[in-house]
Amino acid sequence: MRRSLGVGLAAGAALILFAALGTSAALASGPGPRPVLAAHARGMSVLGAGGWKVLTSATATQGGAAISTPGFSTSKWLSVTPDDAGAPGTEVEALLQNGACPNVFFGENMKSCFGQMTTVGAETIAQFKNPWWFRTDFPANLTSGQAASLVVNGVVGKADVWLDGKELATNSTVTGAYTRFTFNVTSTLKAGTNSLAIEVFPNDPTKMLTVDDVDWNQIPPDNNTGIQFPVQLATDGALSDSNAHVVENNTADLSGSALTVKSDITNNTTMSQTGLVTAAITPPGNGTPITVSQPVTVAAGKTQTVTFEPSSYPALTISSPQVWWPYQLGAQPLYTLSTSVSQNSAVLNSTSETFGIRNVTSSLVGSSSAEPSGARAFKINGVPIVIRGGGFSPNIFLHYSAADIAKQIALMKNMGVNTIRLEGHIMPPDFFEQMDQAGILVNAGYQCCDAWELQSSGLTTSADFAIMQNSALTIGQNLRNHPSVFSFQWSDLAPTAQQESVTLSALQQADFNDPVISSAEYRSSPQLGASGQKEGPYDWVPPNYWYDTAHADTNDSTQTNAGGSWGYDSEESAGDTVPTLDSLNRFMSSADLSNLWQNPKANQYHLNYEPRCKTGYAFGTMCHFDTALSNRYGSWSGLSQYVEKAQAQDYENTRAQFEAFIDHANNTPLPSTGTIYWQMNKGWPSLLWNLYNSDGDQAGSYFGTQEANRPLHALYALDNGTVTLDNLGGHSQSGLSVEAKVYSLAGAVLDDQTASSITLASQQVLNKVLTPKVPAGSPVQVFFVELQLRQNGTLIDRNVYWLSTQPDAVNWSKTLGQPQGVISTYANLTSLQTAQSGDATVSRAVVQMPARASSDCA
Repeated sequence: MRRSLGVGLAAGAALILFAALGTSAALASGPGPRPVLAAHARGMSVLGAGGWKVLTSATATQGGAAISTPGFSTSKWLSVTPDDAGAPGTEVEALLQNGACPNVFFGENMKSCFGQMTTVGAETIAQFKNPWWFRTDFPANLTSGQAASLVVNGVVGKADVWLDGKELATNSTVTGAYTRFTFNVTSTLKAGTNSLAIEVFPNDPTKMLTVDDVDWNQIPPDNNTGIQFPVQLATDGALSDSNAHVVENNTADLSGSALTVKSDITNNTTMSQTGLVTAAITPPGNGTPITVSQPVTVAAGKTQTVTFEPSSYPALTISSPQVWWPYQLGAQPLYTLSTSVSQNSAVLNSTSETFGIRNVTSSLVGSSSAEPSGARAFKINGVPIVIRGGGFSPNIFLHYSAADIAKQIALMKNMGVNTIRLEGHIMPPDFFEQMDQAGILVNAGYQCCDAWELQSSGLTTSADFAIMQNSALTIGQNLRNHPSVFSFQWSDLAPTAQQESVTLSALQQADFNDPVISSAEYRSSPQLGASGQKEGPYDWVPPNYWYDTAHADTNDSTQTNAGGSWGYDSEESAGDTVPTLDSLNRFMSSADLSNLWQNPKANQYHLNYEPRCKTGYAFGTMCHFDTALSNRYGSWSGLSQYVEKAQAQDYENTRAQFEAFIDHANNTPLPSTGTIYWQMNKGWPSLLWNLYNSDGDQAGSYFGTQEANRPLHALYALDNGTVTLDNLGGHSQSGLSVEAKVYSLAGAVLDDQTASSITLASQQVLNKVLTPKVPAGSPVQVFFVELQLRQNGTLIDRNVYWLSTQPDAVNWSKTLGQPQGVISTYANLTSLQTAQSGDATVSRAVVQMPARASSDCA
C-alpha cells in the first residue's frame, strides 16, 4: 500500500491528495527473464561464459604474450561471472563481485571505496589509471576444414587483444563502445585449451567514441572501462552464413508486405565453393514457413551477399501480414527469419532472428517563427501519435540484467508511456528483444557532450572516421530488424558534414531504414536537414510552464530551454525527484537525510557531482526544487513532512508535462508532437530526473505520469481552464461522459458541470469539452477541480487538481535559455497545511470516491 502523501496537511486536503495519487497498483505483466541471446548463429559461441579472470596491469606485469599463454596462473586474480549479456563488464564490476565495497550504493560508500571523479574526461583515480587485463580460457578443437574467427564487439576504452601468446590487434585498432572487430584465428587456435587476454586501457569519453553519463549520475570511478558486450568465437565450415536480415517494403495501408532477404556467405577456404542458401520466414504462432533457396558460388576467401528478391520469389510477398504495434494500439506479432548454407544436404551454418512488420514515417509539421521548418512528428502504421516517454539510463556499472529490464518494462507500461530514448547507450540484444515483445518504442542515438560531438572533441583523422563508420555499421546491423526501434538521432549538436556522410553511408549499408534525425535541438545538417526538435528545461519549473505557447527564445535558434508544449521536446523535466521515505532509507545515510530536509544547498551525492546552487547547468543540489516547495506548500518541520510535500509537487509537475503535450496535440500553428521526460530511470538510487527509482520505488512522479497517460483520460488544461478528453488507445470509444466539480478548501461545491454522449476516435484529443467556473482574485484561496470520466456509467478515470487563485508566474525574460524557471510569483498552496480538519473538511462526495479503475494496469 502506498503511504498517504497528505500527512501533515489538512485532513480534507490530505484525503483528496491521497485519492488523487491512489495506491500502488499491481504492475502490468511484462516479459519474464529469458535465456541470453548473445549469439544468433550456429557455430557462434560466447567466450568466458564460465567466467573471466580480471586484474590491473599494475599487479599483472608479465605482459600479453605470457598472460595469454594457456596455463598461465591466475590464482590471485579476480574471478568474474558474466552478466546476462554474456559480458564480463567493467573494472568496478570485477571488484564488486569479489567483495569490494559492500552496499556500494548506500550513502557515499562508492566514493569512500574508490574515490570520486568530478569532471567527464580522462581517468583521475589512481587505481584505474593503469590498463586492466580481462582473461578467459576456452576449448576450440577445430576439425579438418573448419575456420574460426574471434569477434570483439567493442570495448569501453581501447584494448590490446592477445590469443595464445600472439597479439591479434593493438589499442590503436580496437576502440569504440559500439564497434565490431573480427579476427581470423584459424591458424592461432590450438587443440585443447586456448587463452584470450584483453588489456583494456582507461576510457576517456572526451577523446574516445565510447560512453559516459554526462551529468546524469556520479561518474563511475573506473569511467566504465571494460567489456560491455560478449566476446564471441565463430566456428565455421567451408562456407559460413552471417549478417542475415529482412528488408521490408510494406504498402502504406499494410495490406501487403514484400520482404527481401539478404545474407552474407563467406568462403573460408582457398578454393571456390558452391553451396545452397535457404531462407525461411515463419509467421507468428509457428505457422507454415515461407521457404526459398538458391545456389551460390563464392570465390576463395571472399564474401558474397545472397539476396532473395520478392520479384524472383513471389512467396516473399505476404498478403494481410500480422502487423506489429506499440502496446497501446495493438498486438506485437513477431516473424522469425532463419537462414542456412549447406553443401551436399549438410547444413554448415545457420542464423535465426525475429522481426516485426510495421511502418514508421516521420515528417515536419506546422510552422512558427520559433520553428520555421516545423516540428518533428511520427506516425506508426499510418497512425499519428504523440511521443510520450523518458530517457533510459543503464546500470551505472553497465551490468546487464534481463530480469531487471523485464521489471522496468512493467513499470513503464503501468505508467502508460510509449517510448524510451537511448542517448548514447546502445543496449545488448536481449534489451531490444524485450522491447519488441512489450511494444515499447525506442529512439536510439548518439550522446552529447563528449567525443561524439566532433566540434568539441576534434576527432577528425581518417582513423577517427573509420571508427565512426564501424560504429554506425554495427549499430545499424544490431537494430535494423527490431520493430521497437523507430528512429535514430544525434544529440545536442548536429553532425559535421563528413561525420554525417560516413554515418549515413554505414547505416544504409546495414539496411537500417528507420528515420534518422540530425539533432535533439532545433538544428540541421546537410543531408538530413532540420531536426524539428528542441531540448530543456532540466530543473524546476512550475506545472503551468508546460502549457505555455507564447514564449520562444529569439536569441537562440536551437530553442534550447524554451519550454512549453509546442513542437517536439527531446528531453525535458522539472528536475529533482524525491522518492518515498522507505526508498530514501535504503540508500541515504543519516547525514544525507538530514541535509535533504534542512540544507537545500548541500551537494547531494545521489544527485551528481555539480555542487553549486544558481541558474545554469548544475544539478547537484535541491535548491531550486526546495525553494519552490517552501514557497508553494509552506515550510516543513521534519524529513517525513518534507518527503510528503515533495511527492505532491513531483506529482503535479509530471502530470502537467505529459498532459500539456497531449492537450496541445492539435494546436496551430505548431502542434505538440512529443515529450521525452528527462529521465525515465537511473542505474543507481537517485534524487535527480527519474520517474521511478532503481529499486522500483513509485513516488509522486510515477503516479503523476500514470494519471496523465491513462488510455482514456480527462484533464484540466492549466492555460485556459477547460476540460480536455483524450483516447490514447487503439480503438474508438463511445458512451463517454465527463463531470467537472469545483470545491472550496472547506468542501463546498462551487460548480458542477457534465458533458455526455461523447465518442472519441483512437488518438483523438477533444479540447474545451467543459469550462469549470473556478474562484479568482483576492483573497488568495486554494480550491480543487475534480474530473470524473465515465463510460456507460462506469467510472474509468478520476483526476483531481489542487490550485490557487494566486498561480505560479514565470519571469520569461529571465527564464528563456535557462534550464530552470525564474519565478516572479509562486502559487500559494500553503493553506493546504494550515487548514484545520475540524473546520475544513472536504465533502464526503469528494473523499469517498470509487476505487481506481482497472486501467491502472496497462
